[in-house]
Amino acid sequence: MAALVVAEHDNASIKPATWNTVTAATQLGGEVHVLIAGSAAGPAAAEAALIQGVSKVLLADAPSLADGLAENVAAEVVLLAPAYSHILFPATAAGRNVAPRVAALLDVAQFSDIISVESPRVYTRPIYAGNAIATVEALDATVVITARATGFDAAGQSASPAPIESVTAAADSGRSSFVKREIAKSDRPELTAAKIIVSGGRGVGSGENYFKVLEPLADKLGAALGASRAAVDAGFVPNDFQVGQTGKIVAPELYIAVGISGAIQHLAGMKDSKVIVAINKDPEAPIFGVADYGLVGDLFELVPELVTQLG
Repeated sequence: MAALVVAEHDNASIKPATWNTVTAATQLGGEVHVLIAGSAAGPAAAEAALIQGVSKVLLADAPSLADGLAENVAAEVVLLAPAYSHILFPATAAGRNVAPRVAALLDVAQFSDIISVESPRVYTRPIYAGNAIATVEALDATVVITARATGFDAAGQSASPAPIESVTAAADSGRSSFVKREIAKSDRPELTAAKIIVSGGRGVGSGENYFKVLEPLADKLGAALGASRAAVDAGFVPNDFQVGQTGKIVAPELYIAVGISGAIQHLAGMKDSKVIVAINKDPEAPIFGVADYGLVGDLFELVPELVTQLG
């Protein structure tokens, strides 16, 4: 029995969630191979070879795989699938784009957002926005999984690299073509990998207030900036700031929720944070139900005071 982890990468380096997915794969009990499907992706393959627990890296290198088009990556995975009992993807936007296509092409069930491995064929996953945990069993010969990064520790780095094997790239499906990619650039940590996150909600009042109030605090802490869906829907910040069930799932060491009431879909995306601090004027706000520390009061007074106290 061997597991194949389909790495998320930019051809030059591996995205952080892949390291967590490798940990999930190692808990299945067999060998773990990592697929790098890209173009001129040697550097990404070299990094994957240093992930602890990986016994082999498969490099499929072709122009049709350069931009990670879901149809082409799925075709590559299906080409390799007969050799594997389990195929795992990070539960990210990229992984969720490819995994269902692979499951459909293989005519098997998909197990989404698993947070633990109980046995090679039994896993747990959150349902009802994380208010219940389902234990599920795989019956198909090939199991397609997306693993939630917050459910597994990131794998360590190996002292010696695993071998890298070149494999045949699947033909271009011709079903889609890459047009352009717009990448939000920031000097701040990536939201899903940040150790500290400062998030704002509808309570901040406007996009201008969001940055005026929260940026000084984030600067002091070296934190990433996040937001609730309400703040995103109101146009305060772009949707790549969104934390929650329909946004990004995070589990930093410290999560500061400012002006966020605590809707269930937001809690589903951040309640696994190690320490949660809530600042809200409503003492009955649901966010206080999951917070380790709470400040009740006017955020426009409390946040600047907190920045001052931090020196």
